[in-house]
Amino acid sequence: MMLFNQMPIISDHLFSFLLRILLNLVFTLIVIRFIYYPKTRRKDYLFTYFLIGNVIFFMVYLLGDAQINLGFAFGMFAIFGIIRYRTNPIPTKEMTYLFVVIALSVINAVTNDKLSVFEVVLSNIIIVFITYALENIWLTNQDLSKTINFERIELIKPNRYDDLITDLRERTGLDIHKVEIGSIDFLRDVVKIRIFFYPPQNGGHIIDEDSL
Repeated sequence: MMLFNQMPIISDHLFSFLLRILLNLVFTLIVIRFIYYPKTRRKDYLFTYFLIGNVIFFMVYLLGDAQINLGFAFGMFAIFGIIRYRTNPIPTKEMTYLFVVIALSVINAVTNDKLSVFEVVLSNIIIVFITYALENIWLTNQDLSKTINFERIELIKPNRYDDLITDLRERTGLDIHKVEIGSIDFLRDVVKIRIFFYPPQNGGHIIDEDSL
């Protein structure tokens, strides 16, 4: 077994290591800062994604063995898929971005003599392009939803559905197109309703209730 003081100061793989670090930083930065953040403005997840992505990169790369790396990578996916930060559940979209960041970090870290630098870079570009296209081109008109407490309980009657939509649009300024009625508290004259609306087109940012 090689002792710590017998480790070489500089290895033959230093250039490859630095190149992989650079690739990982560049492509995770593009996904996190220039695709995810402009849509959500969630700085807390920015912190989480950057740290998780880079820590996983170093852990996977420094393990050194491809089979161990692969097992570790799938283990990380399984752990995050099961726990989903149980004390503060991550919304589906944020969980997907976390998966993308982990995937990029693993791709950039796993050592494989059969892969060229071009193939690794191309894989990163494809993942980033698909993420950008889904976020900014193909799914720009997807609706959002929030659950709110509504005090005008008389408007929840089926025959006043249009009045309910109109009232909510005027009070929120959102393009609400659907409302679902939840639990009703007749003692306080309050009802929980779930509103469905399209994202504002004026550059405003609406955070989904599950992210709060």
